[in-house]
Amino acid sequence: MNKKKVLAAGLFALMSVSMSGGLWVYGEEAQPKKLTFVLDWTPNTNHTGLYAALSKGYFEEQGLEVEVVQPPEDGADALVASGKAQFGVSFQDSMAPGVAGEDALPTTAVAALVQHNTSGIVSRKGEGIDSPKGMEGKKYATWDGPVERAMIQNVVEADGGDYEKVEMIPSTVTDEVSALSSESVDAIWIFYGWAGVKMEQEGLETDYFAFKDVNPVFDYYTPVVIANNSFLEEEPETAKKFLSALKQGYEYVIENPEEAAEILCEASPELDKDLVLASQKYLAGQYKAEIEQWGYIDPGRWNRFFQWLNENGLVENRIPENAGFSNEYLPE
Repeated sequence: MNKKKVLAAGLFALMSVSMSGGLWVYGEEAQPKKLTFVLDWTPNTNHTGLYAALSKGYFEEQGLEVEVVQPPEDGADALVASGKAQFGVSFQDSMAPGVAGEDALPTTAVAALVQHNTSGIVSRKGEGIDSPKGMEGKKYATWDGPVERAMIQNVVEADGGDYEKVEMIPSTVTDEVSALSSESVDAIWIFYGWAGVKMEQEGLETDYFAFKDVNPVFDYYTPVVIANNSFLEEEPETAKKFLSALKQGYEYVIENPEEAAEILCEASPELDKDLVLASQKYLAGQYKAEIEQWGYIDPGRWNRFFQWLNENGLVENRIPENAGFSNEYLPE
């Protein structure tokens, strides 16, 4: 009889698994796995799916506890590479210097937050900068990055313009609407989903062209979720659980942009509610675009941009094919 009681108790312990997947030990559920996610900037609509996943309990359902932190001065990439954060937000173009070589950062892009590059050049309407050639003789606010300059040169010359005639003004822009309205500059590189929508909201009439529409090579991935390589190697199932919950968050946002805007504003009450809602409606069609699988990174598009960087000598170490990203951890 004693043996039977011991056996029954053992079976009960083995069968005591909670509906959420957590293991019960002597009547107590195992503690959730703690993860840190570092943003690339202050909270904005690129991040809404993350906040939706937090608000809706999708991470908890996966047995995860996720802390969201602001980036340090050297950016999210450095924090993720150090292992102090398991996940973060980066961009394919800014990742490029650290993808290859002896000093390569131990990070991998594991999901695309937005399927296509929504950045381009905005200007005051009717001043001729509705195409890249129009930048000739105009003041462009530059942050003087080699990839940035090479992209501007490429699109201007592809449109038949003279890149040498573009007046490069060191950028001090903190508000694009004010910068254009004051005529301190004539053209600014923006991401339309935030700054472009803001200009619409504030009634500033603009001209705009997107980089990807001038040269498909520039339809690179921006922004992306990056992960620490050691974490991916040691805890691949945890990484998959995280991305599964994140997918749920972004798919909720796509289907419910108004509710999603409220979630983001609750998390960051300093944001302008009207701008957030307008931006959310714009990005609802951009997170997945025409792709069925959330987060998918197309190898062809990823490789084309890095190949262009290689060919134009814009990276110190040549980037091998398929370096720096993986679709292995994405949910179906």
